[in-house]
Amino acid sequence: MSDEFNALLRNGMWDLVPPSTSTNLVGCKWVLKIKRNSNGTVDRYKARLVAKGFHQRPNIDYKEIFSPVIKPTTIRIVLSPAVTNGWPLHQLDINNAFLHGTLSEAVFMSQPPGFTDSQFPTHVCQLCQALYGLRQAPKAWYHELCSFLLSYGFTNAVSDPSLFIYNHNAQLIYFLVYVDDLVVTGNDPSSIASFITAISTKFSVKDLGIEVLPTPSSLFLSQQKYIRDLLVRTCMEGAKKVGTLITIGSLFLKDGTPPANATAYRSVIGALQYLNLTRPDISFAVNKVSQFMYCPTESHWIATKHLL
Repeated sequence: MSDEFNALLRNGMWDLVPPSTSTNLVGCKWVLKIKRNSNGTVDRYKARLVAKGFHQRPNIDYKEIFSPVIKPTTIRIVLSPAVTNGWPLHQLDINNAFLHGTLSEAVFMSQPPGFTDSQFPTHVCQLCQALYGLRQAPKAWYHELCSFLLSYGFTNAVSDPSLFIYNHNAQLIYFLVYVDDLVVTGNDPSSIASFITAISTKFSVKDLGIEVLPTPSSLFLSQQKYIRDLLVRTCMEGAKKVGTLITIGSLFLKDGTPPANATAYRSVIGALQYLNLTRPDISFAVNKVSQFMYCPTESHWIATKHLL
């Protein structure tokens, strides 16, 4: 926590200012997490200061909000020529991506718990840059990344705002953005290496993302750790395999079974929808159980667990 707090101070994340009754004050909290590798081993222990975005008010300390997420169809379209032509494929992850965004609104936050300034205990933090938890943080990060890419020579695809294309002197680079996970591929390894060096100078970059295993004739995408964590979360890690994911026509809105936990049901459905990226074979079944998120029953919950 001390390392994270000192890093935020070094980066000039906020200025301490006297409180005002006319401003909306946003709270904050510490989030502690164990980061693990894809094989389940401990990578590092992490502490992150997160703003309580639910304290924000529309048109006061935030306006437009969105998160840059590449479409699964776009990913497959870009990876197809990469596999066919044997292009190099790089996976990048931006460290503390949301902290790079510059705020255009005035946002005031309480001082971090346990780190109140002894000289100004009643002052509040006026944020200069985006912080995790703020509603506009993904948007601010996207604009920061977009500005860098456009200045480098990329153009933004019309069909998907999370796809950027560099095409100069027969050098072709595709750049895909999934929040802070990035995929880079193209027909010229030297130009890709130069671009990665340039983006590493601007942001702190490391290798991470969806597991990609190249084979002689194809590319194998895996979300093994994500699936394993989902099985543990739903207490299904010891379940046996089933031949049929779901029986067509077996689910109805009102089937007489008791209501299920709607929050847990929607959480699992969202996780399964994310798995469609590497498991298109479950798309129909996920679409079917997604139709009952408004009022799920026990039979809907059982059918959803069969997908796991």
